[in-house]
Amino acid sequence: MDLDLDFPAVSDLRARARRRIPHFAFEYLDSATGRELQAVRNRERLDSVLFMPEILPGKVAPDFTTRFMGEEFARPFGIAPLGMSGLMWPGAEAILARFAAKLGIPYGLSTVATRLPEDIGPLTKGRGWFQLYCPADPGIRRDMLRRARESGFTKLILTVDVPDDSRRERQRRAKLTLPPRITPRVVWELLTHPEWSLRTAQVGQPRLRLPESYLDKAKALSSLAHAGHIIRGAPDWDTLAALREEWQGHLLIKGVMDPEAAKRLVAAGADAIWVSNHSGRQFEAGPAAIDALPRVRAAVGPDVPLIFDSGVSSGLDILRALALGADFVMLGRAWHYAVAALAEKGPPHLAHILTDDMRLNMAQMGAHRLSDLPSRLLTRP
Repeated sequence: MDLDLDFPAVSDLRARARRRIPHFAFEYLDSATGRELQAVRNRERLDSVLFMPEILPGKVAPDFTTRFMGEEFARPFGIAPLGMSGLMWPGAEAILARFAAKLGIPYGLSTVATRLPEDIGPLTKGRGWFQLYCPADPGIRRDMLRRARESGFTKLILTVDVPDDSRRERQRRAKLTLPPRITPRVVWELLTHPEWSLRTAQVGQPRLRLPESYLDKAKALSSLAHAGHIIRGAPDWDTLAALREEWQGHLLIKGVMDPEAAKRLVAAGADAIWVSNHSGRQFEAGPAAIDALPRVRAAVGPDVPLIFDSGVSSGLDILRALALGADFVMLGRAWHYAVAALAEKGPPHLAHILTDDMRLNMAQMGAHRLSDLPSRLLTRP
């Protein structure tokens, strides 16, 4: 199998992932909310960001090493936290964490991952970022922070764009429960996806192990009241102030679209702003994330670290975000398409796709450095 010929783009990895994993797992990974118009908007607005090509640029050999928040990374992109990661491919968290450490890029672990921070943190070799869905109980919150810190996670991500659930109708139609209920339909899915099933049997059922470690194990959990929902609180500005005191490292605020809110977050002690609309999974009627990015940059000024995600599916998309003000770009779905499609071979192949796409597009623009990108912008959202 020649991966570069068989799977030259993220869309090819997505198509193979769809065939290799159960329907309920793919629908969780791939779906947005409502009619998925915000996900469509993300794609359309990214596509509207154009660059002027250059002729006779000479040899273009960009160095993608990126210094971000005091650390050096091999690429200007990383692996975003994704809930229930191990549902998409058994052992996905460990596969991705090990790869991130090897390449030298950050790996984000979600509160609602299927593995504990104690299991995954050591694999990141100091590249791990822990994403917090803030529980209502401050004692649980402080203990989660302690466990993340002691497990080796160096940065804390507070996700602020999930004040409540979203309906995610595709996910509901797929009858997703965690752990999966044994129904005739689920049995059929398991039988027709044998590699996923065998690997799941080896690593154990996908469960929300961190939230469950704080629950009464005898408590019955329905699909709509799983551990992640039970412990999730409703964080406000006071919660942010408490969290700023409790976490001594870098604090990243994820899910910011409003420029005024971004300025207030910086004043409240945020070390970085993460522009994101949760890839359309939470709120259908909001703007495209790429439209918010230059507005947030203008509001916070040139020196505040900015991260971007939402709808990124190519190296060109990464260049678009960097040109419009992002210092770093994170991808979530794409890495999970890759690992579901090709298991351990998926992440390095995706990194190759993204890196090569960035290099070749920069050659077309005559951009020798990432800092050249804004000058090549032709249109802005």
